[in-house]
Amino acid sequence: QVQLVESGGGLVQAGGSLRLSCAASGRTFSSMGWFRQAPGKEREFVAASSRSGGYTYYSDSVKGRFTISRDNAKNTVYLQMNSLKPEDTAVYYCAADVRAYYGGSYYSQSSSYDYWGQGTQVTVSS
Repeated sequence: QVQLVESGGGLVQAGGSLRLSCAASGRTFSSMGWFRQAPGKEREFVAASSRSGGYTYYSDSVKGRFTISRDNAKNTVYLQMNSLKPEDTAVYYCAADVRAYYGGSYYSQSSSYDYWGQGTQVTVSS
């Protein structure tokens, strides 16, 4: 059974930090990333990582504040979120795929990922 399970979401004040985790099971993955969706908005790319973590990609809105990392021994990807803003409030989804991509344009597309988690809510209060 292929499964991605996110955890670590919650309520935090503006300027605070959270670390999201996504534990994958049932299959090994190459590309892994994070997307988010706020009420009334389209799902948007947040961050992604190649298998080794040597290549990472971020949306402009989170660059410098968020950091994606991986622990392949645990088949887990993390998203460290610092300096959180109210605009970061959204459901955060973990995404994974067996394919490796070359170029951030592929990692940032939701269509590049075949597997998705159920999402975890992040709420940033002002």
